[in-house]
Amino acid sequence: MKKSLAVAILMIAMLAGGYLLRHQLSARHTEPSGAPAEAPLDFTLADLAGNRRSLSEWRGQVLLVNFWATWCAPCRREIPLLKATEAQQAENHLQVIGVAVDFTEDVLAYAKEAEFNYPILVGQQDAIAAAESSGIEFVGMPFTLVISADGHLIKAHIGEIVADDIESIAAVAAGLSAGELDLAAAKAALQRL
Repeated sequence: MKKSLAVAILMIAMLAGGYLLRHQLSARHTEPSGAPAEAPLDFTLADLAGNRRSLSEWRGQVLLVNFWATWCAPCRREIPLLKATEAQQAENHLQVIGVAVDFTEDVLAYAKEAEFNYPILVGQQDAIAAAESSGIEFVGMPFTLVISADGHLIKAHIGEIVADDIESIAAVAAGLSAGELDLAAAKAALQRL
């Protein structure tokens, strides 16, 4: 009972806060400042089986790292699109990774229903810290990072990802994979997201 009440209060607070912050930040860019970080972006969280997984395991692929929660309606709406992206974009070396900012037992229950075809990592405060390791302030969910094959942040997106966004991200992943784009060109191509 206490856990349900705590989750409900947390959900209401995050929804209200996310709504207000999204509107305040709508004109604010979510680009990291300056040149790419010297060290590639990396963090370690548990997967659904409880194994510790590091982002660096997926080096060599462009990553679409989506931070979500089971109680977040826009997050849940994104999941079918992210599953389709995972299924269709392997040739572009684009890998979807979900990071649930949630309780493990809630994510495990939801995962049975969602039938994810991409890796899911789970954490609460650790997942928020992982998001903030990008250098972008974590203000609400959904929150998505696009990361180059060598681990550098290309783009951070606050809010729901839609099909047009995925098309742009997939085109950039293909361009990076083919050597047609460098990091600066990839960032420029995704600037509008």
